[in-house]
Amino acid sequence: MAGAGGRAPPFGRWERMLANRYLRAKRSQGGVALISIISFAGIMVAVAVLIVVMSVMNGFRAELLSKILGFNGHAFVTGGLLDDAQMRDAAVRRIARVPGVTQVFPVIDAQAIAIGPNQVTGAMVRGLAPADLRNTRIVAGNLTKGNLRGFGQGSYGGDVVVVGARLADQLGVKVGDDITLISPSGAATAFGDTPAQKSYVVGATFTAGMSQYDQAYIFMPLQQAQLFFGREGTVDAIEVRVADPDRAVALKPAIFRAAGPTAMVVDWTQRDASYWGALKVERNVMRLILMLIVAIAALNIISGLTMLVKNKGRDIAILRTMGAGQGAVLRIFFLAGSTIGVLGTAAGLALGALVSIYIDPLQSFVEWVTGQAVFSSEVYFLSRLPAKVDWIEVSIIVGFSLAMSMICTLPPAWRASRLDPVEALRYE
Repeated sequence: MAGAGGRAPPFGRWERMLANRYLRAKRSQGGVALISIISFAGIMVAVAVLIVVMSVMNGFRAELLSKILGFNGHAFVTGGLLDDAQMRDAAVRRIARVPGVTQVFPVIDAQAIAIGPNQVTGAMVRGLAPADLRNTRIVAGNLTKGNLRGFGQGSYGGDVVVVGARLADQLGVKVGDDITLISPSGAATAFGDTPAQKSYVVGATFTAGMSQYDQAYIFMPLQQAQLFFGREGTVDAIEVRVADPDRAVALKPAIFRAAGPTAMVVDWTQRDASYWGALKVERNVMRLILMLIVAIAALNIISGLTMLVKNKGRDIAILRTMGAGQGAVLRIFFLAGSTIGVLGTAAGLALGALVSIYIDPLQSFVEWVTGQAVFSSEVYFLSRLPAKVDWIEVSIIVGFSLAMSMICTLPPAWRASRLDPVEALRYE
């Protein structure tokens, strides 16, 4: 349908028809179908790889956050109040009343040497009250063997401990067996701290889902840990857990006011600042590199469209002599190039999303075919390859790919619109 003044509207049916015909034309007809297919495939693969890689990195961050912040606290209170039981208990009660705080408890973290029938190795011992261990769902909810019924029962909390499943396998102990612990700092004497050695009963084993926890940690009742490590009446820190870990920074002032002026408060982003900073930088750099790959794939459109303009010089001249304006010619070739980018981006979006969503079955299939572990938990700390599709980030990727495709289309389309019909037909 003609628009105002008897001229066809921009991006009308005849412009779209010509652009589609040029894309499908064979080389013998002056087309560049093979180059168009290569450009399409390049954009599709680049977009799919970018989506999959960023989804895996998002999955890594989400899994690490859920495991690390589920195992450890979100904020930590230290200072002189830890040495006074009454001040410490009062601070715990006040902090528990802060809006957004879900759990508050004193804790002891210490190193020890663990001795089993098979091996002697270092271990991290965490002392906390039985009720607090039961509220730590990543441990209490992932017991592989045994239970928590005997944990915290007896004099000074009793002698029952909970051991990481990998550590138990490494030491060669199971539920009901004895495990010997040696503390480098036991009871204080006139000659200084003396090492303490004691045997404990393995009451349960757990799997937190991160190998660095499963093969290193032992949970002990708080009173027993104070006695064993020579810290009677004191603790190492007060751990605070909040409903939303991302709000731990915002809640720090309220936690500090509740803890008192002698307290010091740090959040999880400060405690592991180098780790989370490196993870963030790696994620941003990876996104930048893969976006450059998308840009390089989109540059293939320039070469293909330039050849198409050269091959279709006679057609362009005829169109111009029949009344087609420079804008119409520009739009025809712009449509031809951008169609490759749109189709390639759409195919890459579908492929990348499918791979990211079904990455677990794909991992299992590849491991079944090859007989090799694709994702070793000893190396990557997690027991499976995670992936989390962030649709906002996917939208950014799709928008960037479309923008690069259209930008790369403009130079050859502009050249086609500026072609002089007389020069193009001179030697025809």
